[in-house]
Amino acid sequence: MEDKRRRARVQGAWAGPARSQATAQPAPAAQSRLHQRPGQTWMNKEHHPSDRRFVFREPQEVVRRAPEPRVIDKEGVYEISLSPTGVSRVRLYPGFVDLKEADCVLEQLCREVPWKQRTGIRENVTYQQPRLTAWYGELPYTYSRITMEPNPHWHPVLLTLKSQIEENTGHTFNSLLCNLYRNEKDSVDWHSDDEPSLGRCPVIASLSFGATRMFEMRKKPPPEENGDYTYVERVKIPLDHGTLLIMEGATQADWQAPPVPAPLSQPPREGPEAFGRRAGMKIVRE
Repeated sequence: MEDKRRRARVQGAWAGPARSQATAQPAPAAQSRLHQRPGQTWMNKEHHPSDRRFVFREPQEVVRRAPEPRVIDKEGVYEISLSPTGVSRVRLYPGFVDLKEADCVLEQLCREVPWKQRTGIRENVTYQQPRLTAWYGELPYTYSRITMEPNPHWHPVLLTLKSQIEENTGHTFNSLLCNLYRNEKDSVDWHSDDEPSLGRCPVIASLSFGATRMFEMRKKPPPEENGDYTYVERVKIPLDHGTLLIMEGATQADWQAPPVPAPLSQPPREGPEAFGRRAGMKIVRE
């Protein structure tokens, strides 16, 4: 009986239907792959040419250009930048002082303000500043290693102009730096009015008399530029006879004012400013 069962199992193993030759063919191929080295399989595949081709192109050089200056020549309020320091804002008032009055103010200031040419220090070398200055205020003022002594005796014309500016801007000012540029050779270095004595974010009111000049401002570069001003933002503002410019917010922290009050290309008007003389009042609110 046991012998019959054993024969039945052997016979059952062969009792299934015979495989066709077509289905039995892959087995030798599969077995042959066992003897191939890794990476050899792709050599047995049939390759078809592709329409895609690798084309090498030289990398294009990135051309970096300085942005075009923004020109502000109309009356209004302008936000010129926004940074972590804050908003930098300027207010322009052309003709704040009418021409006839501006002529009289310029002549009187040139005659009666105690102008003085001061000695500056740059890299431990002394030099004569290429302009005349005068200071009015209850406290001394120090900039570029130059200290101006307190002078509470305001000229009546300056007090009148100060009151007009305060009435029209809503700011109260407590000190004044006057600058007299005698001709096109007088100038001032690039600078910001950010001395600690002026406080954080001081408001600067600049009132101009005399020859028209293009007032250019440039934004301070980020640290990664290593002091390079080539590609910074710039703003140009023509300052005509009797024009008032207010700089407020983060303007002194983020921007610099021009080194040279560059004359405009048009010929000057007839009058006191015909020879290029220019007086600037820089009134500071602490």
